[in-house]
This record gives sequence, structure tokens and C-alpha cells, in this order.
Amino acid sequence: MQYRIERDSIGEKQVPVDAYYGVQAMRGHENFHITGHRLQKEYIESIAEIKIAAATVNYECGELNKNVCEAICRASREILEGKFLNEFICDPVQGSAGTTINMNANEVIANRAIEILGGTKGDYTVVHPNDHVNRSQSTNDVIPTAGKLTAIKLLKKAQLQLQRLEKALGIKEKEFWNIVKMGRTEMQDAVPIRLGQEFGAYRCAVQRGIRRFDLAMEELSYVNMGGTAIGTCLNACPEYVKNIVPRLSMVTGLELKQCENLVDGTQNVDTFAFVSSILKTCVVSLAKISHDLMLMSSGPRTGFGEIKLPPKQNGSSIMPGKVNPVVPEVMAQISYLIIGNDTTIMMASEAGQLELNAYEPVLFYKLFESINAITGGVETLVDNCILDIEANEDRCRELVENSVGIITAISPKVGYQVAADIAKEATKTGKPVREVLKSKHLFTDEEVETMLDPENMV
Repeated sequence: MQYRIERDSIGEKQVPVDAYYGVQAMRGHENFHITGHRLQKEYIESIAEIKIAAATVNYECGELNKNVCEAICRASREILEGKFLNEFICDPVQGSAGTTINMNANEVIANRAIEILGGTKGDYTVVHPNDHVNRSQSTNDVIPTAGKLTAIKLLKKAQLQLQRLEKALGIKEKEFWNIVKMGRTEMQDAVPIRLGQEFGAYRCAVQRGIRRFDLAMEELSYVNMGGTAIGTCLNACPEYVKNIVPRLSMVTGLELKQCENLVDGTQNVDTFAFVSSILKTCVVSLAKISHDLMLMSSGPRTGFGEIKLPPKQNGSSIMPGKVNPVVPEVMAQISYLIIGNDTTIMMASEAGQLELNAYEPVLFYKLFESINAITGGVETLVDNCILDIEANEDRCRELVENSVGIITAISPKVGYQVAADIAKEATKTGKPVREVLKSKHLFTDEEVETMLDPENMV
């Protein structure tokens, strides 16, 4: 392999001659073998969008000449087209608040811009990673802003899947509306409920999650671009500070706003803690729904057996014919992953000191993982489970008829104690509640049938 020699404040280093990354990305790559993963594609794209906006505003402010500006913008647009992604060699978890990520992007864009202008990669007299690509910027406003842009993009995809789930649950709510089953509290018989009512409740829980995602994206729309190192706008001209966020909105198509206080916007990352808590709250509901589906489908002969989940794969390597509720199971596991990630994000959010939080790399790594996990989990929950759930109407009716919980319907007429005594007798003898009640001759048989009609209880 042939190499070129590049220099930074640490010293000289060999860089592969054909590489678009440079010495600073190389050092970060060598220092941080942490996760074995590459940067999120949308994260790289967000940084490229920032570089387009910054170069354009710098040109308008007289900070860059036209040729350099156009070369930087063209190189950045090529990244948005999917080129040079393999040139981003740094691990997503790293020290120095994401400086390696920012410099990896600056070097790739600079070297491609040098080529566009007819130069040779590594000749930073043509386009310099710091002086030109990073002009009027700092890692400390680029990386948090890129993190917010990426989170918004990923949340939009996740919200789309949640909307599909809400619709699917609404379909089942209508389909199962006329099926009455036994309701349970604390895993004991309670009173009858429509199967459709249960799915309607699931739909409402998902609907709240969708609304909260809107709140999350609104919070994320406030960015600290223009603040540079610590929010004091050092090395950025007033015109740049004023225009960078509106221009970034144009480039991304997102409605972005500049933080009212750029020092606050650079110091504090509580927005990400807020977003993570919304993700956690969402998956708590999804896990509860998943556990309910597993319970109601349990058996199929020795459990509740009230619904049938679509069979997706063999459930055992030893027990023939066994089919497990694998899709609800994975959704529950995703909730555990996201709850754990939330703890990491909270700790990273708290760990900043004074003018900067240096722990954004691990925060973003876990935040993006959480959003991606929700997106994939909900997609398979809809496509491989919810849409094809069937109700076992006969089993639902059987459990209602044999339950002592329906005695609650006569409690206002005979009093709590009499109703409790009838329930105990039914439980002890194994007789249906309606048979025991008729034997007491408290009501006519017709009145008993009317009072204990499950349809009248829901």
C-alpha cells in the first residue's frame, strides 16, 4: 500500500494515499476500537448537510471564495448521494465530544473538494479541513446539531410505524367488538369485557406515543449552530450566526430554530434525556401490549387460548409442533434494550462539566439504537402479528360462562355479602354462577338470564 504523509499538532502520520480521510480520522480510528460499528448513515448525512449550509453562509459572508464553497458543497452532496460512506472510519463511541467524527467528515469533504478543484488528496493548501470545511464551526455545535437532525429523521420513520400499528389495532378493535371475553385484574377473574375494547385500549396507548413523538421532534428542532466552541460565537461573524440555522433549515427541509441561549444550548443536553424518556415510555406500553398478547394466546389448550397469533416459526428444537409467540417476545426484549439505553443516556446527559458535555458520542449511539429498535420492532409487530391475529370466540364464551366474576352484576341487587357467598359456593362446587343463583330463588330464571347476560355487562 502506498501512503502520503500528513501532519497535525501531534506530529506526522502515514495515511493511505487513496484515502479521503486524513490524519485526525486515522488517530481516532486507532484510539477507539470500541463498538465495532460504523456511524449511522443518517448521522453522516446530517453532518454533510451542516457543511453545505455552513459553506454557503460563509461564502455569503465573504469568508470563503466561490470555488472553495462550491467544491465543499458538491463533495457534501455526493455524501448525501451515498458516496464515500466507507471513508468514515471512526467508531461512534469515542473521546473528545465527537471531534474525531467532525474531523473525519471535514477531511473526507476537504479531500474530495481538492479533487474537484484539480488538486491531489492531502494538499490542504487547496481546501483545508479546519480552515475551510470547518469554517465558523466547532465540534461543539456541529455534533449536537447533527445528533438532533439524525434523531428527528429516525423518529419520523419510527412514528410512521407507530401510526401503522395504531391503524392495525383499530382494525382489530372493530373486528373483535362483538366478542365478549373475561376481563382479569391481578391475573384473577374480574368482569366481562369486549375483546374489541381491549384492542381499543391498546390503540389509545399507541396514539399517545405518537403524540409524544411530536413533542420530541419539537424539542430537537432547537439547535446551537453558530455558537461555535462554548456558545459565545467566537470565530463566527454576526451574519453567519444570524443566517446559519435558517440556511440549515433550507438544506434539510426541517423546521429548525436557533437556541435562544447558545451557551445553554452548548452546555446542556437535557433535550436528549427528554427524548429518551419518551422512547422509554412508548416501549413500556408496547411491552405491556405484547405481554397481554402472549397471555391471551397461551396454551393453546392449557392456557387462556382466547386469541390465536399467526404461527411464524418452530418454537422448539425438541418439542414437535410447538409454536412460540416470537414477535411479541421480541417487542418485549426491545423494551428492555431501550430502558437500558435510557439509563446510559441519562448518565451521559448528567455527566457534562461547565461549558460542554463530552459524552454525546455514547449518548447518540444509544439514542439512535433505541429509535432504530422501535422502528424495526413495531414494523414486525404489525406485519407478523397484529394484522393476522384471530379470535377464539368459543373459548372466550366458555371462560365467561364458567367464571365467578359475572356475579358482580347482581351485587347491587342482593348486596356484596350475598353475592360473595354465591361466588364462593360456585367456586367450591364447580357449578356455574347462574345455576347457583337460580337455586336461591332470589329472582326468576328470566331475570337471572338477563342480569348475567355478558352483553349487558359490557
